[in-house]
Amino acid sequence: MALQAGIVGLSNVGKSTLFNAVSKSAKAQASNYRFCTIDPNVGLVDVPDNRLQVLAELVQPQKIIPTQIEIVDIAGLVQGASKGEGLGNKFLANIREVDAIIHVIRCFEDENILRNEGAINPVSDKEIIETELQLKDLESLDKKIQKVEKQLKVEPALKAELSVLQFCKEQLENGKNIRSLALEEEARKAIADLYLLSEKPVLYVANVDEASMHTGNAFSQKLVAAVKDEQAEVIIMNNHIEEQIAEMEDEDDRQLFMDEYKMTEPALDRLIHSAYKLLNLSTYFTAGVQEVRAWTIHRGWKAPQAAGVIHTDFEKGFIKAEVISYDDFVQYKSEAACREVGKLRIEGKEYVVKDGDVMHFRFNV
Repeated sequence: MALQAGIVGLSNVGKSTLFNAVSKSAKAQASNYRFCTIDPNVGLVDVPDNRLQVLAELVQPQKIIPTQIEIVDIAGLVQGASKGEGLGNKFLANIREVDAIIHVIRCFEDENILRNEGAINPVSDKEIIETELQLKDLESLDKKIQKVEKQLKVEPALKAELSVLQFCKEQLENGKNIRSLALEEEARKAIADLYLLSEKPVLYVANVDEASMHTGNAFSQKLVAAVKDEQAEVIIMNNHIEEQIAEMEDEDDRQLFMDEYKMTEPALDRLIHSAYKLLNLSTYFTAGVQEVRAWTIHRGWKAPQAAGVIHTDFEKGFIKAEVISYDDFVQYKSEAACREVGKLRIEGKEYVVKDGDVMHFRFNV
């Protein structure tokens, strides 16, 4: 599905270190210099899901294939990016292409890591990024407003669209993000073609010092307080520790390392799950002797759409779906046993797929 979450933030806050940790297929150069990552790095990231392993233990397939999302490492923004400062236009264009934002904010002291913004202040750092995104959105809205105003002379029906555009502009001028406006679906059509930056959902990462990785610190507490009205999640983690865990190939070594730091799971797992949720995604499974596989769909998708993720022919020729809930599959331990006790359901085109469904599709070629 190629849905992307982009890692953004000011320079030297730990973005590339985080990207290195979450991505096994690409490595960004973590360097103590501004703009060391000029082009965005893209990595496919496995979504951790214990259910996949449980199903595999029951089915004993030849292959186990997790689902993935794309993580994009976008170079650090600076104040004035909306006006082109520090290659800002290029970076803002990269943000426009992602579906959600992972905003990394520095919540640690370290005199060896350069910082041009003065004393550590996670709230002002957050506001610098937000302001640059809002300014770029204002530029986009102004251009469209001018265009619609001209068209209005011959297309009076565009008055409603113009009203939405002007409302969004006013809110941005008041420092509000578009995502906070809770626009109705019809109103959102007026701005859909603009791919506004401040409309994208956001997940905050408070990159703290090692001593604060479990509890947070005064800096992360300020960040949590600053975003409480946004209904946005803040994940507290030490990016450097997470990078070290991700680099360990031996599972026993990983576990020993995590035990040393009193970790029950990598914070990265929580981050990836949260990014997956932020993208409004869910998972269904196929389970057979050849493979047990997780498939990514949008929450609320119906059975034919879910089938189309496997192959477009499945959606075009969709007839029925055989569905077993994950809990039932685990309880009865096989598809055959579920069928015997009536836990295998036949669903049609209007069935809304639930997270964790184990599915098999019938279709015409």
